[in-house]
Amino acid sequence: MATITYPEQRAQTQRPGILDWLTTVDHKKIGILYMVTAFLFFLIGGLMALVVRLELALPGAQFINAEQYNRTFSLHGTTMIFLFAVPMLAGIGNYLVPLQIGARDMAFPRLNALSYWLYIYGGLTIFASYMVANGVAQLGWTGYPPLSNAQYNPTVGADLWAIGLIIIGASSTMGAVNFVTTILNMRAPGMDLWKMPVFTWTVLVMAFMVLVATPMLSGALAMQLADRNLGTGFFDAQRGDPVLWQHLFWFYSHPAVYIMVLPAMGVVSEILPVFSRKPIFGYKAIVWSTIAIGALGFSTWAHHMFTSGLPRLLEAFFALSTMIIAVPTGVKMFNWIFTMMGGKLRLKTPMLFTIGFLGMFLIGGISGVFQAIMPLDRQLHDTYWVVAHLHYVLFGGTVFGLFAGFYYWIPKIFGFMLSDRIGKVHFWLTFIGFNLTFFPMHILGVLGMPRRYFDYPAGLGYDGYNLAATIGSFLIAFATLIFMYNVLYSGLRRDKEWAGDDPWEADTLEWATTSPPPDYNFERIPVVKSLRPVRDARMALKRSGASQD
Repeated sequence: MATITYPEQRAQTQRPGILDWLTTVDHKKIGILYMVTAFLFFLIGGLMALVVRLELALPGAQFINAEQYNRTFSLHGTTMIFLFAVPMLAGIGNYLVPLQIGARDMAFPRLNALSYWLYIYGGLTIFASYMVANGVAQLGWTGYPPLSNAQYNPTVGADLWAIGLIIIGASSTMGAVNFVTTILNMRAPGMDLWKMPVFTWTVLVMAFMVLVATPMLSGALAMQLADRNLGTGFFDAQRGDPVLWQHLFWFYSHPAVYIMVLPAMGVVSEILPVFSRKPIFGYKAIVWSTIAIGALGFSTWAHHMFTSGLPRLLEAFFALSTMIIAVPTGVKMFNWIFTMMGGKLRLKTPMLFTIGFLGMFLIGGISGVFQAIMPLDRQLHDTYWVVAHLHYVLFGGTVFGLFAGFYYWIPKIFGFMLSDRIGKVHFWLTFIGFNLTFFPMHILGVLGMPRRYFDYPAGLGYDGYNLAATIGSFLIAFATLIFMYNVLYSGLRRDKEWAGDDPWEADTLEWATTSPPPDYNFERIPVVKSLRPVRDARMALKRSGASQD
């Protein structure tokens, strides 16, 4: 690589006005807009979760009635999946992918901006249901018929929910086209596919999954809207097949789990080598396991449907595929562990969240394999066991990975370091609060507590576990406030906490330019000769300095 930093660029980076942010086509600003917007939706969805947990803390009605509970629950799930997790990862990818591959921008900058504004429009469409009488949908985030049928749910909010998701699907599809084109065509000289950072690989596989899966959900939502408003009967029990919705929905939504988790796995794969001071163990194995997960993710959707009356042969196929998909995930887990073994570990906040990801995602993955055992699945289906499993995968995986990425890349994005002391408090409160919230739900599921219920009777053994889960949820909320305080506190002290261009002594190209990067990313496009170009350049400088001495 020809050079590492260009200090003169920092003076050329100016703070833009609001109009510039609203009209920008710079991938970095669009990435920041995605991340800030998605985090705001995360806060809204988190507040809804607190309302749900307050209601379930004790038996009997506490604060809201059953109708309000159903609305809050439905919008919480939709917000966290479609308005937070997927767009947040798109934002991180928007910011980092061109920098990691040595490009000046995304392939289609204007399409990139359009995808962000469609995401905003789709989110506002969903939340517009608050503005109509009895408008918020009560159909759960999965939208199952007959709850989504017009005769059971005549509110306009259900239509707004479906229209908003179709718009967000269009946004995701545009973003995926942009990612694929950018990664396959705009890599720096010398960077073949086997020299790409693992994070970029995970974004590439994620984008292909979005292109295959999202049209299926959009088509299903259009059919649902037709059933509700045009008199068709695609999902009507008398004229069509309600189970068809489940097939179409889960054909998207099970791959969507990996659409959310794969980039988080990429974040982990970037952080572990840097804080272990050694290269990633088994780079090609991690890449091939990523590709395998992307492919196998489309072969397991019906394990959500073992209680729906599938033919025995199909049940056997999906049980087997559910077990098989654990293999490439296990390959990753062993590679991550071997990366740390023998390394000089630096337990900074990004590394703590990364290790937390490994433990929490492992629990979520193992509890998911249990669902491949059909007698056990029939016993635990639609209980709080499933809620625990889902959150250990998505919160324990995606959110822990996201926080690791925030602490790792905020110095590059904004130019200042977050407080490591405050960050460790944030990690431990999140770790304790998360396990206090969701681990008891495994026990609740085994005890038979159904999910999505507004209330439960006393004396069944549910009380203590629900109270513990509610306390844990407020610990998570408090930890999130500490993270926000850390960003504000460190930002106000940015002159004292200036990060420099490469504060972690990292490996990949985003650390080869200034913090924050200029509009054009690189004054000269770097030439890549290995998987760790920035480390190579740093070591070359050290050797040249030593030889001059």
